[in-house]
Amino acid sequence: MARMMTTGPMLTVRPLQYRDLDDLMQWHPEDLDAGDDNLSSSSVMSWLDHQRRWYAPLKLLSWMPSPVSPASLTFVAERQGCLVGFIQVMPFNRTRSTWQVERVVVNRAVAAKLMITGYMDVGSRLLRHCFEAVWEARTWMLEVNVNHKTALSLYRFNGFQPLAQTTYWSLPSEAIATLAQREPDLPNLLPVSNADAQLLYQLNTASMPPLVRQVFDHQIQDFKSGVVGTVNATMDRLVNNLETVSAYVFEQQRKAAIGQFQLTICRDGRQPHTADLTVHPAYTWLYPELMIQMAKILQPFPAQPLHLTSRDYQPEREECLTQMEAVPDSHTLLMSRSVWHKVRESKPISLEGLQLSDVFTGLQPASKPIPGRMTWATELPPKLSPDAADPPTPRPQPTEGAEG
Repeated sequence: MARMMTTGPMLTVRPLQYRDLDDLMQWHPEDLDAGDDNLSSSSVMSWLDHQRRWYAPLKLLSWMPSPVSPASLTFVAERQGCLVGFIQVMPFNRTRSTWQVERVVVNRAVAAKLMITGYMDVGSRLLRHCFEAVWEARTWMLEVNVNHKTALSLYRFNGFQPLAQTTYWSLPSEAIATLAQREPDLPNLLPVSNADAQLLYQLNTASMPPLVRQVFDHQIQDFKSGVVGTVNATMDRLVNNLETVSAYVFEQQRKAAIGQFQLTICRDGRQPHTADLTVHPAYTWLYPELMIQMAKILQPFPAQPLHLTSRDYQPEREECLTQMEAVPDSHTLLMSRSVWHKVRESKPISLEGLQLSDVFTGLQPASKPIPGRMTWATELPPKLSPDAADPPTPRPQPTEGAEG
C-alpha cells in the first residue's frame, strides 16, 4: 500500500479488491468524470459490472505464470474509507516494457464531499502511483480524444507528449458492396500463422516512423498467438459470434511481407465489423486491393459498416479511405512519456566520424610531460661497473741513471 500526499487531504492508492466493486457499482453515472463525453460513463459502468462477474476467475489466473495471467491492473484512490477514483493500466507489448493507460475515472461528488480538488488532483496521484508501482514499465502511452480538454490537461501536466494523431473511419455497407464487385490483384495472399511472426514484425517496423517504433517497442513474440489469444478468439466465436480472419501479402523477390490485414467479422449483425490494416510504405497501391479483399470476405455476412483507423503518418491510407467515401468518426491523440529514472541514458556514439583521439582516450596524457634525465650504465657507481673488480695495473715508468 502506497500513500500519496496531496496539497489538502491524504489519499491512499492501493490495488483493487473485490469489496471495492460493490462500492464502485453504487456510483451514479452522472457523477463520473473520466475526461470523456457522456458515453464513457456507460462504458465505465459496464466495465465495472464485467469486473465484478469475472473477479474470481481473473484473480485465480493472476497467480499463474505471465503467459496465462491477466494483463490489466487496477488501482483505487480512497480517503477515510471512501473511494474517490480508480485507474486501469495494461502492458502494450509482450515484453511489458511499454504500458498503456486505459482509463482514469474520478467521482466528482465524493471528491467534493471530501474537499478534494477533483479530477486533476486525484488523476495525478493515480498516474504517479502507477509510474512508481509498475516497475517493468519504461514507457507509458495512452490515447485520448482531441476534444476532451480535461483529460488532455491531466496528461500534459503529468509529462505526456503528443506522439501521433489517429483518425477513426467508418466505411458504409453500401461502399463495401460496391468494392466487392471488383476482383483484387493479390497474387500471393497467404493466411497468417505463428511461423510468419518474423515477416509481420519486419512489416510493422517498416510501416511506422522511428519515434513511434521506439515507443511501441514491438518484438517478434508480439506477433505470435499465445494461449490467452487463442482462448479469447474461441470465446468470441462461441459467445459473441465474432470471427477473425488474418492474411498477408508475400513478396517473392524480397522474401518479405508487404501488406497485412486482420478482419473481425460480426456474424449476427449486432455491431460493426472492424479491421486492422498494415501496408509497407513502398507498396501503397495495396490499400485498395486489400480493401476489396476484405469487402469480398464480408459479403456473406449481415450488412454492417467497417471500422478502420489511420494515423497522421499514413497519408496514403487516409486518401484511399476518402476516395471510398469513408466517414471520419473521431480524432484521438496518441501520447507517451518515459519514466526517466528507469531508462538508462547513454551518449549516442556513431562509428562514422569517430576521431582517433576518441577511440584511444585512455592513452591521452593527463598533463604536459616534464623532461627528465635518463640513466645510463656509465653513470652507475664504480662498484657496480663491470670492470670495477679488476683495476688496471699501472705501467712502470723509466728513471734517470738506470743505464749506468
